[in-house]
Amino acid sequence: MVNNLLKYSLIFVVAVLLQVLVLNRILIFRMISPYFYLIFLLLLPYDTPRALLISLGFVLGLSIDAFTNTLGVHTAVCVLIGFIRPGILNKISTRETRESVSAPRISTMSVNWFIGYTAIFVTIHHLLLFMLEAFTFQGILFTLARAVLSGILSVALIVISQFLFFRK
Repeated sequence: MVNNLLKYSLIFVVAVLLQVLVLNRILIFRMISPYFYLIFLLLLPYDTPRALLISLGFVLGLSIDAFTNTLGVHTAVCVLIGFIRPGILNKISTRETRESVSAPRISTMSVNWFIGYTAIFVTIHHLLLFMLEAFTFQGILFTLARAVLSGILSVALIVISQFLFFRK
């Protein structure tokens, strides 16, 4: 229990610091920016209660908002991800998988499953994040392009991190 708490606390701190100190400074073609911090919510155990997921999403989003001065946009999106994660996990994984594997990782699930899992949440996250940032339908194609291209980069970073740091 204490080991898991330390592990997830470290993932939280590293994800937030990496996001605010390094990745927030990256802007490719004035539209593509990676959002890696979502990995914290993606890697939480299957049996994490929904209330805890929502609370952790709130703290994660608030941490990013505090450093980036974005007035609650990341908080709103992370709370939504925390709320919908159990339902989506129930749809895309079997009961046997959820009972035999403690948390979604590329080392315990197939590569294709993990990429799909990550892509679902990153797509939802990025679409809502960029729509809330723009808060208008003017330039909707640019906003959608930003969401899709940033999503591809974010999924790639999260999957690469799995191969580098979360191997068996």
